[in-house]
This record gives sequence, C-alpha cells and structure tokens, in this order.
Amino acid sequence: MADLSYVPFEEFERVRNLDVDPVTRTSLFAALCRVNTLYMIKYAGSGHIGTSFSCIDIVSWLFLNEMRNPGAVDDEGPQDIYFSSKGHDAPGLYSILIGQGLMDFSMIHRLRNLGGLPGHPDVHVPYMHVNSGSLGMGISKAKGMITANRLQGVDQNIYVLTGDGELQEGQLWESLGSAVRSDMGELTVIVDHNKVQSDLLVSDTSDLGDLEAKFSAFGWRVARCDGNDLNSLADALAGVKDAPDQPKIIIADTLKGAGVSFMEHTAMKPEDERYMFHSGAPSDDDYASASTELLEKANALLTEVGTGELNTAHGESRTAPAPQSPQRLVDAYSSALLDQAAKNPKLVALDADLMLDSGLIPFKKEFPDRYFQCGIAEQDMVSQAGGMALNGLIPVVHSFACFLSTRPNEQIYTNATEGTKIIYMSGLAGLIPGGTGHSHQSVRDISAVAAVPGMLLIQPSSDVEVEMAVDFCVNQHDQSSYLRLTPLPIETPYQLPDGYQLELGKGVALTDGDDAVMFAYGPVMLSQAVQASINLKNQEIGLKVVNLPWLNTVDADWLAETVGSHDAVFTLDDHYLTGGQGDMVLSQLSQLALESHPKARKLGVDRIPECGSNDDVLHAHGLDAEGIAATVTSALGK
Repeated sequence: MADLSYVPFEEFERVRNLDVDPVTRTSLFAALCRVNTLYMIKYAGSGHIGTSFSCIDIVSWLFLNEMRNPGAVDDEGPQDIYFSSKGHDAPGLYSILIGQGLMDFSMIHRLRNLGGLPGHPDVHVPYMHVNSGSLGMGISKAKGMITANRLQGVDQNIYVLTGDGELQEGQLWESLGSAVRSDMGELTVIVDHNKVQSDLLVSDTSDLGDLEAKFSAFGWRVARCDGNDLNSLADALAGVKDAPDQPKIIIADTLKGAGVSFMEHTAMKPEDERYMFHSGAPSDDDYASASTELLEKANALLTEVGTGELNTAHGESRTAPAPQSPQRLVDAYSSALLDQAAKNPKLVALDADLMLDSGLIPFKKEFPDRYFQCGIAEQDMVSQAGGMALNGLIPVVHSFACFLSTRPNEQIYTNATEGTKIIYMSGLAGLIPGGTGHSHQSVRDISAVAAVPGMLLIQPSSDVEVEMAVDFCVNQHDQSSYLRLTPLPIETPYQLPDGYQLELGKGVALTDGDDAVMFAYGPVMLSQAVQASINLKNQEIGLKVVNLPWLNTVDADWLAETVGSHDAVFTLDDHYLTGGQGDMVLSQLSQLALESHPKARKLGVDRIPECGSNDDVLHAHGLDAEGIAATVTSALGK
C-alpha cells in the first residue's frame, strides 16, 4: 500500500492567519488544497484530478476574498454562494470547504464513501447548493435562484463555474439570453477553460471558437484572465463590476492538472492518445511524484513568507484486490465491434467524448474514417446518427447510459419513427460503480427507452454473451437496439452452458431450484443472485436463477415453461423498480394461462442511489447476495 500524506486542519488555520497579502495567502491555501485533493482521490480510489486542480485557484479566491459571508447563517448579513455546474471538480471544492472549516475535517477520508462525500455534488452535503455532474444546467439553476431571491427580498450574488467541454451542451447556450433580459447582475459565471475534456483537447473535439465574441453577442459583460494567476483573476473580477446590472462571464484560461508538472495538459505529447489524468486514482508512483512536487511547492511558498514548513499527517491507500479472472465486457464489446466493422463497411461509430470508456480506441485506430467524435452533445450526436441511417449507414452511438437514454430521448424517438436502424451502446449502466454518485448511476434508462417503437433492449451477462449481442444487433435485428453494459471487471460465479445461443425473448437457467425462480440480467445482479442461491441451499431453499438478457421482451411460451410449478417468482433489476425488466416479466406472467399463479415479487432500486464503494452500495439497497437471500426467505415465509 502507498504511504499517503495530507495537510491537517491546524496548518490551514496557520496559513489563513498569516499576516500576508490576499494573493499570497490564497496561493498558499490553494497549494494545501491540492495536496489534500490528491490525497482524497487516491484514498477513495477514484475521482477527477485534472479538473479539480485546474480550478482550485479560482474557487479558493472566491471563498477567501470575493464572496460575502460564504459560511454565514441567516442573521449575519448577505451570504453569496458558489456552485460548480460541471461537478467533476467536487474533490477540489470539498478540500476548500474542509480547509476553511466549513466542513468537518474527517470528511477528507470519506470521499465516495457511503454517508460521506459523493463523487459529484449533492444538495444533501453542506454548501452543495445544486446537484451537478449532468452538464449544462448550472446557469439555468442560478437564474431560478435569482428570481426566487428577488421575489423574497434576498440580497445574494451567485458564482457558477462551468467547464469548457460543458459549453458543448445546448442548454448552456439556451440559458444566456434571458439572464441579460432580466438584468441579472447578481450572476457571475466563470468558465474553467482548461482546454481538455474527458479524452481529447476541446479544440480537437468541438472547437469553441471566439468565446468572448459569442458571450458578448448575448449581452453579457465578458472578461478574460489567466485562471491560475491570482492577480489576473482578481483584476478580471474587479473589472466586470463596472456593469452592475449585467450578468458577467469570466473566461479563465487554466491548465488541466495545474500544479503538478506531469499532470498539466501542456505535458501531453503529440503521440498521446488522450489526457491521462481526467478521472481515476493515480498510480502509486504517480501519486508519490505528485505529492512530493506539491509539498515542495507549498514549503517553498511558506519559506518565502518566513514561516516554517508544513506538518503533514499520513494514511494508507485502500486498494481493493483485483479480480483474478474477471469478465471485461467493454473489452469484449470493443473486439466484437471491430469484428463486425471489418465485415460491414457501412458500420460507423459515434462517440460523445468517451472514447476510452466506450472501448473505441481500437476502432478509431483501425477505422479512423468511420469514427466520429461528437463531443459532449448527445442530442446532436443522436440526430447525426439518424441522418447517417437515413442515407444507408449502420450507426453505433456511444455514451454513458445516464446521458444516452435521457438527454437525446426525443431524438431517439424521432429516429425510430423514421424506421431506420441505429445501435445505441450505453455504458456505465446500473447501480454500480457506486462512487460516481446518482448523476452517473443509470437506474432509469430501461424505462426511458423500452417503449420506443421497434427498440430492443439487451444487457449481456458475460464476455461471450456480449459478442452474441453485438452480432444480434448488427445482423439479426432489423430495427434499432439499445445495448446496456457495465464497465466493471467482474468475477462471476457462473458460466453460460455449453452450446448456449441468444434466442429472442428467451434466457437460460444458471442454477437449479424447486422453490422459486428469479429472473435477472447483467453480471452485477446475476453474480449476486447466483451467490444468494448458493447461500439459500444451506437453508434448504431452492432458488432457480435465470439469465434473461432481453430487457423489454420475453417469449410467453418460454416464460411459462421456465416458471413451471414454482410457487414464487422474483425479478431482480439493476434499475428502479418502476419500468425495469421486472415490470415487463410480471406483466407477461399475469397474462399466461397458468393453472395457479405463483407469488410474485420485484427486487430493484427503490430510492435515489446511494454513493459509496460497490459492496456498500449493493448492501445498502438490499441487492447484495445477503439482502437478496433475506428477501427470498421472508417472501417464502421460511
């Protein structure tokens, strides 16, 4: 395990009490926050370093110097607020709040932990004024707050941070006009223009053009500065105050990964496929190098002002053991897509800034003329796919399930009404990984897409079934399909039977059991269900677990045969209870002419998902093997 270092709260107090100018004090404070942000992400095992580091100087300046009473209560006068629209920078914001004493210091050890600090901002955490992580909504939220403030006589300035990749979302541009019409001088938006989005440079994805001219054309008061230079930032913020009735935008040019030389995007080489420090925890070696560099810079600043070096505290990383022989569904998908593309020159891939997560790096290398990077603009991407399909191509559209099923839902429906064939590959589907928070835990996508005419929804349970599913979507289904995948490498306690083949509407039993049958899908839930079945055998309860990869269709004859004489039927959804596979299966079951209908029970996500480690989140929702076995035992009265 790596030895980790963090800055204790007493050192933040020492820095805040130094008799130095505001720029020096804020520079020191931000340096300490970078150390703790790095610690939090490494300790948690995931998070977003690059975007947290790019804006730490900006947010530190706002909290220490710009905002009125950021930690005030109602009777202490006007209280200005700040929130992040992009949300990925949550670890950096948490470190600032902790360093100021606005959040309990123990939370430094609770990033992405159950009951701790979510991976993206959530309003149930102090000083998180909006939920974010889904992009493009921040300015609209701020306008609503200002309207409410005016009606209630509240004096409040609102500062909103956006990302530059976020500017590709249409809602952000929709939000600009009415802020000017309503003279919302209380609103200051800062663009963290760090030049890099998830995978690539913004300029290589969807170039933003002349931002100053664009924002000015809407009537906003615009200034530009170096966002990692506090003097430049302070001058820009002071300069826009000459327009008290205009909403204001500061375009802050920053470095993604600012503060650590090898993490800064300017260290990228021409041959680099992507920026390496957007998300995820750094390796032990990278952590050690980054921590050393940050501490050296902080101590050099302290030496300049004539005070002693930092006292640091230490912890150990909590790296979970890697699975020994996991299913890697995204890798299997990547190989299957390449195979299909080699056979069919009409197959093309569209990507919404998730090249790595969607397994598209090999496709881009092999078929560069058939790979289309659409940026963070899901509606535009899906409609482009619609046009491609109308002109004879087979588009395969890629994004996270939480965004692909929802933002372009209207566009997906319109494509379907045109009778074309499009394949939607939705990654990051389901309840886990649990550390990202509910903005990214896709547990409503089945309900959002299942009723689209002609749409077939599939979630494979293994690498082998992924290959079958891709072949089915490309070659056997003549309408559109929605392929749901988890990105996690998962060691499964089951194997598909020899000779198994996908048949529309049919599944396959993974365990035997005479008391009850449970329908589930995907490696996460099937693994828990199979383990529950094993555990229930010790209680002399036989649970037959069935893999049903079809999420919105089931063969009635097969269903009747599979249910047979079982006294109880359970469905297990990696999704909200409403609108998941369980609704579809039990609806069909109710229509069967069975001699006696079994008891039926749905299991699934029954509330907004918890954020934490995968095991903790499954357990909190009663969807781990222990919880599933307990539900089955209770329902059977045994």
